[in-house]
Amino acid sequence: MSFSPISLGQPSFADDDLAELARREGNLAAWRAAYAKYGVQGAEHVGNDFAVALTTPTGGTFLAVDKFAIQTLCYRIDGDRLRVAPRADELGATELDPQAIFDYLYFHVIPSPRTIFKDVFRLPPGHYALFENDKLTVAPYWQPNFDECRKPFAALREEFLGIVRQSVASRIEEGRTGCYLSGGTDSSTVSGMATRITGRPAETYSIGFAVSGYDEMEYARIAARHFGTHHHEYYVTPDDLVAGMPKVAASYDQPFGNSSAVPAYYCALRAREDGLDRLLAGDGGDELYGGNARYAKQRVFGIYDQIPEALRRGLIEPLTDTGVFDRVPLLKKGASYVRQARVAMPDRLQTYNLLLRMGLDEVFPAEFLEQIDAMEPERHQRETWTACPANASLVNKMLAYDWRYTLAENDLPKVIGSARLAGIDVGFPFLDSRVLDFSLKLPTSYKLKGLKLRWFFKEALRGFLPDEILTKKKHGFGLPFGHWAVDHEPLNKLATNALRGLAERNIVRHEFIDSLLREHLPAHPGFYGELVWIMTMLELWMQARPA
Repeated sequence: MSFSPISLGQPSFADDDLAELARREGNLAAWRAAYAKYGVQGAEHVGNDFAVALTTPTGGTFLAVDKFAIQTLCYRIDGDRLRVAPRADELGATELDPQAIFDYLYFHVIPSPRTIFKDVFRLPPGHYALFENDKLTVAPYWQPNFDECRKPFAALREEFLGIVRQSVASRIEEGRTGCYLSGGTDSSTVSGMATRITGRPAETYSIGFAVSGYDEMEYARIAARHFGTHHHEYYVTPDDLVAGMPKVAASYDQPFGNSSAVPAYYCALRAREDGLDRLLAGDGGDELYGGNARYAKQRVFGIYDQIPEALRRGLIEPLTDTGVFDRVPLLKKGASYVRQARVAMPDRLQTYNLLLRMGLDEVFPAEFLEQIDAMEPERHQRETWTACPANASLVNKMLAYDWRYTLAENDLPKVIGSARLAGIDVGFPFLDSRVLDFSLKLPTSYKLKGLKLRWFFKEALRGFLPDEILTKKKHGFGLPFGHWAVDHEPLNKLATNALRGLAERNIVRHEFIDSLLREHLPAHPGFYGELVWIMTMLELWMQARPA
């Protein structure tokens, strides 16, 4: 079988000669020239979203994907050749990897390079692969360099607004592009920019839930009114989940557990039915500019490291270990802080991991645990953390860490996969190379000012965004699945049958499923609903596989 070269996405070649070659002869010609000029580091000189697979002059195979793996490539060694495809399920493998199943239940996704299939791998974001002389090398071609500048705020603000405008403008296709609008700062910025750039009301799409505490439609309406967009709303129902969950689960090349994928699908479907070809999404703003609450939380934990070690080891920790503080409410809170602060990063980020809190022996049969390495996810996270620049601030290290887990492995596949199922393309203005490069030079104190999230981002957009949007807490397309799974009989039946199916496959214990459905979920639907969701989507994916 001959190797078919692949070029996906919209690569931006920084080298002027390569850019001109791409315009004249196409992206593949430019990629071949980039490899001839730069070797395996050729991808370092290319921005935006891309995936490439080509034969080298020496007969080898070269692969690369963009910094956020917006475009994906999977590979499998088949004898003396490397087989390549955008999806894991296109490479002919059928045997499932128990370790990947465990990783999925731990992370709610299967982080690269592993896939659900044995001997099939996914190229991690910002990595290349070279297969030559029966030897495979996989390595990063890019690592972020946080080179913080000290320019005045006004100058940085002007530069930032110009870059964002350019990024949005470059992703608008005349008359065929709309915007997701959750009512958060990112999607509101993209929607507002699109309206200002075209001089016409942007087509904006929002998803709501008729459940108290989950509906954010009010803020989407504020943004729509402020910018004068042509706004579309759709309220997802439990019946939508019953119809949509099997369809969405089956559309992915491997199990995928982000619960927002189904609402995102219905959002994209509305846009497609209206005749649009593309939606612009706001993903990336939080992870590039410091918008997640855990950044502030971990900064607070980081204060503990500044206490002299002798005091920590000799007095504070022995006292908290005795359990004496746990008897006094105020001191109990302090003891909890110390116990969490003592855990090194990134392990501390998994303090509330559902599997770990419930106990692996309670969840999994012994036969399943014998097939997996329970410490593999921990090693994966530590390796990712170690790969972050050693001289970067704690905040910037967390940002780089989230580019892997939150963006590349989770949020982006959610948006891309659900949109693909709906038959629509997606653009990510905040992941533009220019926006990324700007974020790398922004001072840490501008991203997290004290405990103020996204300080620079919000201040730069003050006067452009409505004040209500700037001051709201981040929510996004949250899903009240747990509540619906308890109260809505068809949805309860779908979840119950799926979870019992997993037990029949000997992946989880029958006793655990019984207690989860009868006790834990009804008592705490918001908390345990997430676990029921990821297990349900796993079983639905498995049911959809060809016999």
